[in-house]
Amino acid sequence: MKITFRIQYRTVWGEALRVILNEDESQSLELSTKNGVDWNGTFEYPLHTVLKYRYAVYRNNQCIRKELGAIPHSCYPGNAQQSHYLINDCWRDLPENAHRYSAAFNGIYTPQQLKMVNDHAGSCITFRALCPELSVKEQSLGIIGSCNTLGNWEYCRPIRMQEVQPNVWQVTFDATRLDSPFEYKFVAIDNKTGAVTEWECRDNRTFHIQPLQRGETYLETETEIFFNLPQPRIAGTAIPVFSLRSEGSCGTGDFGDLKELITWAASTGQKAVQILPINDTTTTGTWSDSYPYSSISIYAFHPMYVDLRQLPTPKDWKLSKDFETERIRINSLPQVDYEEANRLKRTYIKAVFEQEKEDILRSEEFNSFFRNNKEWLVPYAAFCYLRDTKGTADFSQWGEYSQYDTERIQTLSQPDSAAYPDIAYYYYVQYLLHIQLLDACNYGRSLGVIVKGDIPIGISRTSVEAWVEPYYFNMNGQAGAPPDAFSSNGQNWGMPTYNWDVMAADGYQWWMKRFRKMAEYFTAYRIDHILGFFRIWEIPIHSVHGLLGQFVPALPMSQEEIQSFGLHFQKDFMTHPFINERIIDAVFGKHSEFVRKTFLQLSHHDIYNMKPEFDTQRKVEAFFAGKNDEDSLLIKEGLYSLISDVLFVADRNNPEMYHPRIAVQNDFIFHQLNTQEQEVFNRIYNHYYYQRHNEFWYSEAMKKLPVLTQSTSMLVCGEDLGMVPDCVPWVMNQLQILSLEIQRMPKNPEHEFGHVNQYPYRSVCTIGTHDMATLRGWWEEDRQISGHFYWDELKHWGELPEHAPGWLCEEIVKQHLDSDSMLCILTWQDWTAIDESLRNPDIETERINVPANPKHYWRWRMHLTLEELMKAESFNRKIAQLIENSGRKQ
Repeated sequence: MKITFRIQYRTVWGEALRVILNEDESQSLELSTKNGVDWNGTFEYPLHTVLKYRYAVYRNNQCIRKELGAIPHSCYPGNAQQSHYLINDCWRDLPENAHRYSAAFNGIYTPQQLKMVNDHAGSCITFRALCPELSVKEQSLGIIGSCNTLGNWEYCRPIRMQEVQPNVWQVTFDATRLDSPFEYKFVAIDNKTGAVTEWECRDNRTFHIQPLQRGETYLETETEIFFNLPQPRIAGTAIPVFSLRSEGSCGTGDFGDLKELITWAASTGQKAVQILPINDTTTTGTWSDSYPYSSISIYAFHPMYVDLRQLPTPKDWKLSKDFETERIRINSLPQVDYEEANRLKRTYIKAVFEQEKEDILRSEEFNSFFRNNKEWLVPYAAFCYLRDTKGTADFSQWGEYSQYDTERIQTLSQPDSAAYPDIAYYYYVQYLLHIQLLDACNYGRSLGVIVKGDIPIGISRTSVEAWVEPYYFNMNGQAGAPPDAFSSNGQNWGMPTYNWDVMAADGYQWWMKRFRKMAEYFTAYRIDHILGFFRIWEIPIHSVHGLLGQFVPALPMSQEEIQSFGLHFQKDFMTHPFINERIIDAVFGKHSEFVRKTFLQLSHHDIYNMKPEFDTQRKVEAFFAGKNDEDSLLIKEGLYSLISDVLFVADRNNPEMYHPRIAVQNDFIFHQLNTQEQEVFNRIYNHYYYQRHNEFWYSEAMKKLPVLTQSTSMLVCGEDLGMVPDCVPWVMNQLQILSLEIQRMPKNPEHEFGHVNQYPYRSVCTIGTHDMATLRGWWEEDRQISGHFYWDELKHWGELPEHAPGWLCEEIVKQHLDSDSMLCILTWQDWTAIDESLRNPDIETERINVPANPKHYWRWRMHLTLEELMKAESFNRKIAQLIENSGRKQ
């Protein structure tokens, strides 16, 4: 069978157009052209084999650009009598309104029994179209037109098309039965009556039949079909899984509770549930592992999310009785006791495993899971075993296992190994988590509820991936964020940064596999700190705070370039901490003399240097280890500030190139400059941080994000907060990634508060996130800001309420629901704030995280059980009414 491809695409000298078959770049067919615009090529292809393909531009045998989108072009050959397919195409990146094609808006797709899409013996014409959502609405796509074969425009005689894959429709006609030329339109057909229910919103299309030989089939260009239907707008709830509470849970939320939350959301008209990362973070076994953004595996889930109610009961009667007594106790605590909850659940799961392991490990369901996940599951289970037996997750201390060796780990993991029972336990736990999460997410799909996951930007320094694939990471750097509203010293997450060049060499397979694993469960996801795909804030390994970091990748400045702005560059003064008597006294007060003698050495006049044994923040941190009295903490923080008191930071790769130090205008060294020098430095600073890198960072993001975001059908949302370069919205708009809109963090620097009525449709709006105070907590943080919001933004008058009353919280919730944002996802705490009889009287305990505190204990838990929530009829009716009134009821 022959296939001829035809496409118009303008290229430049040296570029060639190819067709990539079935997503395999090694199977690319080169097209030819005479004018650099009209490309074509004819090739042999196996009969009856479905063909999926993309067009790509090559230069010097390297692919430099290819079509985007989760949906490739497709061709479904018919019978043996059709010997030649002539395909007419146009270049296609993302479809218009690509979100409509995502799993978030398409529920569960049931494949149709494919009929021959071409069962005609003569010449044929095939129409192809892309149209989402119809199957969900119990409709099919059809075609109707001006000739008898197409129904003569009679609304009851349209021709039904076949959905050959999700949202992709085709129909084939005998060319001899079509009158040329003819007019036609695509229509939506009611699956029960077969009549037209919607007509596409455009003028009639006209088709001129080209001469065809017997056995030839002409495939018209794929067309995107739009009907005059309102864009979907959805409301939902955001809450961590660990924060869920039910009568039967065990001190922390679990995947069974997630399923119940989905039931509650659907019952109130909500169609989205958003959770925080759920990956395993077990490093020390203490409460410090409660931080969900530092995972030890990008695939494995945290064992604490196993719903014990779905497991068999241990046959040990005393163990079961003692467990139930302890479960009731820790489940009644107002907050999560991370250590006790995990200890109790681990004891229970291990007892069930010992009791059931023979049957479980032989079952086909378990073995199917193991085969499909073996690549990551075996290293993860071995890691957990070695962490437990060696007493540390720091694999550098594991002796012969400190460097990952595939053969050694395979030997360790064999069924005849002494370690196997302990390793198999971790297989079993991940199997339980897989089936329970899959059940909850499929339940969400069946109710039309989006379950939205969260992909952290980083991994733990002591993680399976850092052990198995260290070449993907820069272990000498620490990922973080520059100073912002959350932290004046920046944030140091302690995670290694990525070696993007290495990742690019294999087509970002590390990320692709990660995203595809997520897509097994979720229909949407949040990319944590999406700015990290443009550039990451990398902090030297010797720093504690984030002020001495630099963006990577970046374009550092030479001494000559700095001086070209008019600033005399003095290396010793500008790149080393500036410390004099006045600064020492101002920072340390009564401790000044102790600091001089212990940590400093006199250089000349009244200028000091840090002693070599204290010249980095990590060295200072080590000196004060275990000293937590108020004076020690004050001195330690003061020394940190001295060390970061520099104007420029040397580039990590070239010490003769420099970056302006972030937020240095607040430090002593900046005020050593005269007024003119300060003005020049500020020009350099603004150029560097806000102008210099836009094109560069745009190109960096476009190397990664198109490949990754189109690798699955999940709806993509980006957390684009913080120090946002101008190029970020360029990329997000081009790739149709939903932005995050928060009223108290406006994108426009001229606004004190975001204008909710101006939010873009392609966005997620919320009142606050897990990193912020709740609405009621924020109301009480700063009375002046609350007053501006109350009087200027909401246009109220009179006395400012001391506490945010329920009616005010409801007004703010309504304001967000009425926005144009596609998704309005509010934290559970902010939903309950509208009901004064239901909400938690203890406002402070509802905050989930304080970003300025890297040692924060993540332990907030609902003050109600899910059973009580389901019975809160008045509250639930109010939510349902607010959602319906806002037009978000789907």
